[in-house]
Amino acid sequence: MPGPLAGLKVIEMVGLGPAPFCAMLLADHGAEVIRIDRPGAVGALGLPPKYDVAARGRRSLAIDLRKPGAVDAVLELVERADVLFEGFRPGVMERLGLGPEVCLARRPALVYGRMTGWGQTGPLAHAAGHDIDYVALSGALHAIGRPGEAPVPPLNYVGDYGGGAMLLAFGVLAALHEARTSGRGQVVDAAMTDGAALLSALFYGLKAAGAWRNERGVNLLDGGAHFYATYRCADGKYVAVGAIEPAFHAELLARLGLDAAEFRQLDATRWPQQKARLAEVFATRTRDEWCALLEGSDACFAPVLDWDEAPAHPHNRARGTFVEIDGVVQPAPAPRFERTPAATPTPPVPPGHDGDAVLRDWGVAPEAIERLHASGAL
Repeated sequence: MPGPLAGLKVIEMVGLGPAPFCAMLLADHGAEVIRIDRPGAVGALGLPPKYDVAARGRRSLAIDLRKPGAVDAVLELVERADVLFEGFRPGVMERLGLGPEVCLARRPALVYGRMTGWGQTGPLAHAAGHDIDYVALSGALHAIGRPGEAPVPPLNYVGDYGGGAMLLAFGVLAALHEARTSGRGQVVDAAMTDGAALLSALFYGLKAAGAWRNERGVNLLDGGAHFYATYRCADGKYVAVGAIEPAFHAELLARLGLDAAEFRQLDATRWPQQKARLAEVFATRTRDEWCALLEGSDACFAPVLDWDEAPAHPHNRARGTFVEIDGVVQPAPAPRFERTPAATPTPPVPPGHDGDAVLRDWGVAPEAIERLHASGAL
C-alpha cells in the first residue's frame, strides 16, 4: 500500500536538521517529496548517501538557483505542489526569488512551511544557532541533567526533531486540512524554540503548581525519584524503571524482594536514600538476570539498550521497529496505519541524482530542461 499521504506532492528545499527529518516523515507515509539540492552538495555531514537516513524515500534535483531559468523552473514545480518547506534563515528564500509571496501567487493553495531555530520574527530571528541553543532558550535544557552538574544536551531530540520536525509536519498537515475548506494556502512558521517550549507544557504546569523544582535531578521524572531512574547492574550495563503508579511500585518492590514498609513512595525527602537502596540491589545481578525477573511484568522495567542491541530485541523484532535498507539498519516508518501501511522506504540518493526525471515527471517541458542544462543550472 502506498501510505496515507499518497498523492501529496511536496518540495523540500534541502537544509540541515529538522527540515529533512520532516520530509522523511512525509515521504515514509506516501507523499511524493522532491529534494531540491545545491549543485555540488555532498549530503549530511559529508557521509556517503546511504548513511543519510533522514534523506530516504525521495528523489533529488540539484539546481543552481543563481543561473538563468532556474528560479522559473522551481516555480513551475511549485505550481504543481501541495507543500513547499525550507529551513533557511529568514529572508534567504526571498532573496532567491522563492519567498512565500511569490510562491503563493503562483499556487494560491500552497502550504509554505518555514523551519528555523528562533522563528521568523523576534530579536534573535537572524542569529546563527543550533539545537542546543534553541532548547536552552525554551527552558527545557535547564531541566536535563544530574543534581549539581551541568545540563546535558539531549542529542537533537528536543529541538531539531521533537520541537522542530514533528511540529513542522503537524503544522503543514493542519494547514493542508484547512486549505481543503478555504482553498487558500498559508505560511507555517515553525520555530524550534517554540516547539521545545511546547514539549515542556507539562513541566511548566507542574512548576506553576509548586510540584516541580528548578534543580536538576530532584524531581519526579528527571531521575530524582527512586522509582523513575536508571540503575547500573553487576555487568556494568543499565536498566530503567518507571514504576510511578502505586500498584506498579508495589510490584517492583515485591519482585526485588524489598519490604514495601521501608519505602514511602512520594516522600521526596527520602528519595536519595531509597534510590541508593535500589542501586545496591540492582548491582547484585547482571542486566540479563534482571530482564529474566522483571521484563514483561507490571514493574515498569526495561533494559537500557545501545544502538546495536535495540534492533535485535525480541519486541522490536516482532513489531518490525527497525528495517535494513541498503545495508543500513534504521528505524522503520511510524506510526502504523491499519489500512494504508507505509512501504519500506527507498534508500537515500546522492544530491542531484534524479534531476531530469523529476522535471519531466512534474510536467516541465523538454526544451526548458535543455535550456537549464545549457545555462549550467541543472
